[in-house]
Amino acid sequence: MRLLLSSLALLASVSASLAAPAHHCAADAVKQGEALLKFHSGNDERAKVDPDSVKQIGTVKALVGNGRFDVLEVEGWIYKGDYRMRLIYAQMPGECALMGQEIFERSNPY
Repeated sequence: MRLLLSSLALLASVSASLAAPAHHCAADAVKQGEALLKFHSGNDERAKVDPDSVKQIGTVKALVGNGRFDVLEVEGWIYKGDYRMRLIYAQMPGECALMGQEIFERSNPY
């Protein structure tokens, strides 16, 4: 039993150390996501973004040239509506150049 518990503890510590570090634009993504949500809602003050929801979901090819952009996703809400926002950043070390954004309401219109 002790061996099992120590193995589980070791596995948990290894998993935590392997977690991807936060993207350097994560804080900017929260700020930009909230601004996008407020713009989308006519500046409704109830628009909020969950700062713990930021995750990098991949990259996309730049429309011009050979570069790639990082795609960060954040979750937010306005009153009873839930939203997913994707913010597209240029891959520039130390800078957060926002190149695009999209917003989707999490609902079933059918």
